[in-house]
Amino acid sequence: MDGTVVSIQIARTAHGPMETVPEARALEGKGLEGDRYFKRDGKFSGKVGPGREVTFIAIEAIEALAREHGIELEPRDSRRNVTTRGVSLNDLVGREFLAGDVRLRGIRLCEPCAHLSALTGKELLRGLAGRGGLTAEVLASGRALESIPSPTS
Repeated sequence: MDGTVVSIQIARTAHGPMETVPEARALEGKGLEGDRYFKRDGKFSGKVGPGREVTFIAIEAIEALAREHGIELEPRDSRRNVTTRGVSLNDLVGREFLAGDVRLRGIRLCEPCAHLSALTGKELLRGLAGRGGLTAEVLASGRALESIPSPTS
């Protein structure tokens, strides 16, 4: 189940554009430095509970969206922080895993929502249902989110 990170994105404000960055530092309990959720400025920051620190989406889901629904989406347009290839993100719910030297725990599936459709101007709910990504919490700080190896538990 080894995979790779295709790209890393952050948005500096809740409704601001996502920027692709070459790497990101993840801090335990906070998320990716510079991202809106790190600063507790994200659309869902007020919700109680873990899992809004880092979000993931598989490039295969984005490719399927284009192939099956004719909707083109760049990784940054998904509003997810990390785009992966070759990782079954749904299988990581409730499990610890590594992304580079960052230890994370998958919290819940990150289903598409009306907010995402509104920000992109594209109808994504049906096309990304069941494959909208994963929310995760940072368990151990680190940098270099360049690979996603098998889960650690």
